[in-house]
Amino acid sequence: MSYPEYILTLSCLDQRGIVHRVSGFLADHGCNIIDSAQFGDAQSQLFFMRVHFSSEDAAVAEERLRAEFSALADTMQMQWQLHDACKKPRLMLMVSKIGHCLNDLLFRYKSGLLPVEISAIVSNHTDFYQLAASYNIPFHHLPLAAGASKEAKQAQEAKVLDIVEANNIDLVVLARYMQILSPAMCTALAGRAINIHHSFLPSFKGAKPYYQAHERGVKLIGATAHFVTGDLDEGPIIEQDVARVDHAMEPDTLTAIGRDVECVVLARAVKWFVEHRILLNGHKTVVFK
Repeated sequence: MSYPEYILTLSCLDQRGIVHRVSGFLADHGCNIIDSAQFGDAQSQLFFMRVHFSSEDAAVAEERLRAEFSALADTMQMQWQLHDACKKPRLMLMVSKIGHCLNDLLFRYKSGLLPVEISAIVSNHTDFYQLAASYNIPFHHLPLAAGASKEAKQAQEAKVLDIVEANNIDLVVLARYMQILSPAMCTALAGRAINIHHSFLPSFKGAKPYYQAHERGVKLIGATAHFVTGDLDEGPIIEQDVARVDHAMEPDTLTAIGRDVECVVLARAVKWFVEHRILLNGHKTVVFK
């Protein structure tokens, strides 16, 4: 017999008895813990927890779980969320003219490696409309001319947010979308937009990072996935990885290697988000892998 499964995530000031009270609550409500992870940050004095559990008492509905856990959470001043583990989050992918991350995410989605529903692809160019059609995913071309006015950018971003709302999007993925989002847009998508940066932040920002890296003779190149904030490329980091390179490699070779790393790093970040493994800790993240 299969039972409903849920994922509970929470954070609060670190204090005695958190795990005991949470696990006791679940046991008292007919729930069985499948896996659990926790972390106490000595610097911020915050405690973080993720619990995957099944609800095995048919008399305890989800509404009751939420209501009664809310009462417990209030006593400990918790920030918490309860997710249906079987519900696939809804994604919107944004891309410009470089498609390796888009291709990779679509393949992982189609092959079942990424448990999501991709509801829309948005681009300021038309390069990938046929790719979107091949996956039967709606493609939205929302052009934005170079040097566009503030009003034109606001109008374009309003259309993006309309698509987010109309499709009940849980996560926006900037899969090499080469437009800077406005502070208002970043605020609207706070905590639910992930960007992939084509370098190992904070190094080599700006244009042609792999050429910058080549000029400096680096031995490692990498990629960074982070939450989008109003501070450009300064959002909380979710995942990073690197690849070793050497003096004999040309910038184009570094670029090709770097793009492979970008795909892997972004895919990991998206997977951890949709599995509810990422909790914000100020300007940092806690990632329960």
